[in-house]
Amino acid sequence: MKDWFSEQAAAYAAYRPAYPLALGKAIAKLQRYRGVAWDCATGNGQLAMQLAEQFALVCASDASAAQIQQAPANHSIHYSVQQAEHTDYPDHYFDVVTVAQAIHWLDIEAFYKEVRRVAKPEGHMVVIGYGLCSINEAVDAWLHEFYYNIIHAFWEPERKILEDKFQTLYFPFREVSFPSLHMEMEWTATQFVQYLSTWTAVQKCIKETQLNPLTAAAEQLWKIWPAAEKRIVRWPLFIKAGAMS
Repeated sequence: MKDWFSEQAAAYAAYRPAYPLALGKAIAKLQRYRGVAWDCATGNGQLAMQLAEQFALVCASDASAAQIQQAPANHSIHYSVQQAEHTDYPDHYFDVVTVAQAIHWLDIEAFYKEVRRVAKPEGHMVVIGYGLCSINEAVDAWLHEFYYNIIHAFWEPERKILEDKFQTLYFPFREVSFPSLHMEMEWTATQFVQYLSTWTAVQKCIKETQLNPLTAAAEQLWKIWPAAEKRIVRWPLFIKAGAMS
């Protein structure tokens, strides 16, 4: 797995948007018995914390030890560092398996094979992702320019799964209905730029060119969104939920 996250673990914990509380509740409603959930590629444990409110036990794993170190302790969560495709979990153990904003980094077929092994026959798989956000017409135009004309060449090819909003995602489970949800944050323009700085394409651009693409771009952003002014930032979530059988 490509690791663009260990060096940025603290930034991810500080500057990434939070999933709505309705997400964890909707995942829990898929199961009559809310026993054990696996949050794969948990990162800093953002979704795992929600699942801990709904399930008796949450196993949260990530390939990055640095990301796990940023996750808050919780008596209902067992964190571990391991690859998504090959875990030490027992067979048919989990009621629900989740992976949020990470499926595109995994060996998808190998991961799904592991999901089939560790999930209960009556269990569910939930994949969550998000792409570009929306603020207002002017800022959205600025973001579109930055994304497609400045840094798009630095995105890894795996990003296309998110750009396609999971329409091209291989998903060999019986799909079930799931509510439409979105994330929403009230951020200043400075916080928004800090979020953009966590993008893997931005970090790759810096490493390859020795220049931060946000330096000049932010100067243009301040003209339409003053640095200290708060605005609502909204990300639609795209979610695939499926039953094991």
